[in-house]
Amino acid sequence: MTESVKAIEPTSVPLALYVHIPWCERKCPYCDFNSHEQFDPALEGDYVAALLEDLSQQLSSGGSDSDSTRLLKRDLTSVFIGGGTPSLFSGGAIGELLEGIDQLMSLGNAEVTLESNPGSAESSRYSDYRAAGVNRLSIGVQSFNDASLKQLGRIHDADQARQATQLAARYFDRVNLDLMHGLPEQDVSTAMSDLEEAIARCSGHLSWYQLTIEPNTAFWSRPPEIPVEDVLADIQDAGELTLNSAGFQQYEVSAWCQPGQESLHNLNYWTFGDYLGIGAGAHGKLTQTDGAIIRTRRTRLPADYLAAIRADKPIISAPITEADLSGEFMLNVLRLKAGAARDLFIQRTGLTPDALEPMLSRLQQRGLMAPDADIFKTTDLGFRFLNEVIGEFLGE
Repeated sequence: MTESVKAIEPTSVPLALYVHIPWCERKCPYCDFNSHEQFDPALEGDYVAALLEDLSQQLSSGGSDSDSTRLLKRDLTSVFIGGGTPSLFSGGAIGELLEGIDQLMSLGNAEVTLESNPGSAESSRYSDYRAAGVNRLSIGVQSFNDASLKQLGRIHDADQARQATQLAARYFDRVNLDLMHGLPEQDVSTAMSDLEEAIARCSGHLSWYQLTIEPNTAFWSRPPEIPVEDVLADIQDAGELTLNSAGFQQYEVSAWCQPGQESLHNLNYWTFGDYLGIGAGAHGKLTQTDGAIIRTRRTRLPADYLAAIRADKPIISAPITEADLSGEFMLNVLRLKAGAARDLFIQRTGLTPDALEPMLSRLQQRGLMAPDADIFKTTDLGFRFLNEVIGEFLGE
């Protein structure tokens, strides 16, 4: 049984904000995120108002009067505006959103990321987003190959992707590119061509990840023919060499960067920090003044979300049980290539790590966890089989 050490002081836990904008021009066949087609621009103002009301409601409740007071006093380390396709919203709407957030919770020097797609109508707004307060852009390129983009159901072509990266570089010092590999008919040569172009066009951060076929997607019911395992392994190995040669290091499962270019928002997730979630289907994690940690969520459908905010319906929340807390911590921190200090476990959970020792010992004997007394960290082999490692801590 894991034993409590002491109650966590919420103000010692970093706090971020996730904003979900749930619309896309068209749903991609591989996407299992909460996204919906048929965006009506007339909803833009109502949705921004609902987001700010959502944040206000959460700040005024927070679980108790003391929790809401503590939330108001906590600085935001980062804001991430994700989707969906947030760049369907105008620069004016994003500016109104960020101004409202700043009035409710000072943005200060927070990292503010906005997800974007390379369509010409969206990339033309980059200057407006920068003026609105966005200081980091994440562009969903996925490939610079027209045939691959068509197979992925993307609505942009390779030239639009290149134009978007060129325009983004004019206004943003920090630009992430999302790039997939293991695409239908892809071989090592075409995958490396994509990767090399992405390296040249980003500002030092890449989300490089393999296409996976997820339930509840169009690809699940009509799966494409993806490369065989040996080719996928060759692509992974060649990609790691290419990235390392360009000065990129893998700091978490699907993220690579040059020194100093890590996503602060992602690091907050993987170090088990707190985050508020606003928007349709948004999730959050909050440490309470009594040391309890809760998960929060909003309803997924945009119309239901707007109705819930108008009716001032409370956010859906549930505590993370002490039995699950250790597993949830390890689920997050082991995504980091560097792992996390044992002391962080105590700081973020209020528990002693003694109960983890049997699992750690078994995994160390199998060469999957590093035998380090001060750090929870996988070996290179363990990182390759991360789901199996994490399953050990989740009791799977």
